[in-house]
Amino acid sequence: MTEKTVTRAQLSEAVYQEVGLSRNESADLVETVLNEVADALERGEMVKISSFGSFSVRQKGRRIGRNPKTGEEVPILPRRVLVFRPSHVLKGRINEDLTGN
Repeated sequence: MTEKTVTRAQLSEAVYQEVGLSRNESADLVETVLNEVADALERGEMVKISSFGSFSVRQKGRRIGRNPKTGEEVPILPRRVLVFRPSHVLKGRINEDLTGN
């Protein structure tokens, strides 16, 4: 499986092709949606996109980790991490080729 990356420009082009907005309007729409998602996550809100999945921010506490090279214990500071949970619909689409459907 080759790894490809979908860029903002490609998303904007897809909106342009599918919706029929101008290229500038399509780019603005993509930017607005991505900014809304990022702003909601920054505020600690969950973002649910039907048939796609949900994004949320989880707080991880301070803990002790180990340097794998030296075995030395090092503190890992508290931080917030982004979590994505795919919907069953998305999981089904991703695994469609594997199940022969």
